[in-house]
Formats: sequence, C-alpha cells, structure tokens
Amino acid sequence: MQKFYQFGKVLAASFVLGLAGCSSIVDKHVEYSYVQPDSYPVLKAIGYAPLDAQPGTTDSEKMLMAIKVSKLEAYRELAEQVYGHQLNATTTVRGVVAQNDGLKSQVQGVIRGARVLKSYAVGDIYTTELELDMKTVYDLYIGQVKPKKIQRVTYY
Repeated sequence: MQKFYQFGKVLAASFVLGLAGCSSIVDKHVEYSYVQPDSYPVLKAIGYAPLDAQPGTTDSEKMLMAIKVSKLEAYRELAEQVYGHQLNATTTVRGVVAQNDGLKSQVQGVIRGARVLKSYAVGDIYTTELELDMKTVYDLYIGQVKPKKIQRVTYY
C-alpha cells in the first residue's frame, strides 16, 4: 500500500511537470495600449527662510543662503505632497509617567519638472514659490517607463 502512494505521488508530479512543459509550445502575441489619466493636478509649494538666521559675514551672503534654503524647503514641501511623510514616534513610560517622548519625520523622493514661480524677500523672510504640473511629470515618466495595459492577446 505504501508503494502505491509513493507511485501515485511520482505519477502526479510527472503529470504536473509534463503539463508545465507543454505550456511553452503555445506562443502568444500580446498587444498593449498606453494608459493616460483623465486629468493632471498642479501642485504648489512655498518655502521660507529667515535672512538673519543664515550663516555668512555679509548681507549678500546671507541672502544667497536664504534663497537656497527657501528653494530647498519648497522642494521638500512638494516631496511631501507627492510621496507623503514617514513618521516614527517613541514614548518611554516609567511609573505611569511619560519620561521621554520623541517624534521623527522623514521625506524622501525625487521631484522632476518643478519650476520656480516667484522668489522674493518679504521683510526678514525670503520666500520661494514652486509649481509642479503633473502633466509635465507624466510626460517625463512616459519617456522612461512607458506603462501599458493589455489590449488583446492572440494565441497561435
């Protein structure tokens, strides 16, 4: 009886492998069509940087640093809108009293196609406004990835 079960297992495994081997005999041709969204949003972000808080010995150096910082902050805000925020929180409790409470925030991503709308100083704050047209992002993405959906499959 034991040999019968072993023989059945071997026979079943051979049958499955035989069918799997036959599947490569049938060739097929797959036609794809490209998927395009119905609408494209335009994202806007504003970055701020205080002039006095920037490192530098002259006002010109501080202004150049504030321009860079405000632009980076605007890009960070765009990345938050596109990719989201990753938050990590920790709390240490000892004797029913919170001892240590921590929160860490992280944003990571690549922003392509953004353009600077305005860059200006208002009092002691330097401001940069960015715009990200998702149509531009889509066009850049299509040039690299070319997402597709199956339109028709023909078997030979």
